Amino acid sequence: MKFDTCLKLLSKISNLPLPGKVAQFKMAPIERVKKFSDLDIEKRSPRKAGVMILLYPDQEDITKIVLILRKTYQGVHSNQVSFPGGKIEKEDSSMQATALRETEEEIGVSTSMITVVKAMSTSYIPPSNFNVYPFIGYCNTPLHFTPQEEEVEGIIEVSLDDLLSDATVISKKMSTSYMDDIDVPAFLLNGHVVWGATAMMLSEVKELLLSGLKG
Repeated sequence: MKFDTCLKLLSKISNLPLPGKVAQFKMAPIERVKKFSDLDIEKRSPRKAGVMILLYPDQEDITKIVLILRKTYQGVHSNQVSFPGGKIEKEDSSMQATALRETEEEIGVSTSMITVVKAMSTSYIPPSNFNVYPFIGYCNTPLHFTPQEEEVEGIIEVSLDDLLSDATVISKKMSTSYMDDIDVPAFLLNGHVVWGATAMMLSEVKELLLSGLKG
């Protein structure tokens, strides 16, 4: 998708209702949906994090989304694909401010370059007890990334057309924090298997964008 087409689409979806959990759960194992869909999240006093779903043109004016590969470490999200983002800090005025600050810290894109289009539905991550607040934003120009050495193993630039294609949706046998050897829906993007909360958030973005294309 050319970036000018994407900008028109982003303008359209800014006024559309969110697909919500129904769209997110399309990329969640049925075992997860059964176990956590009725969970009272607030009773668990979750920590809060903000992430940015950032769209931008490449040098050929093709729309891309940036994802990151986390470093390998002792933790539940070790070596996973995610959006740039992180936990809220005292100096953050809002969850959007958190997402913007963390994006600048993790991939080196200045907050002044990002136009935020819309807040998406939150996504709860049971293993780490985080409630994640995603935002769709865009930059008007091709980007040069500076990965944060301590946090980011690599940058993954994904064509928006690949996300919107059904051909990138796969199922993979995996062991998760709540069950072993289950079928997990995922996206296969640039050779990376994207699953869990990131896939669920991408699923809602995909459904919202496709709704805009149909409208």
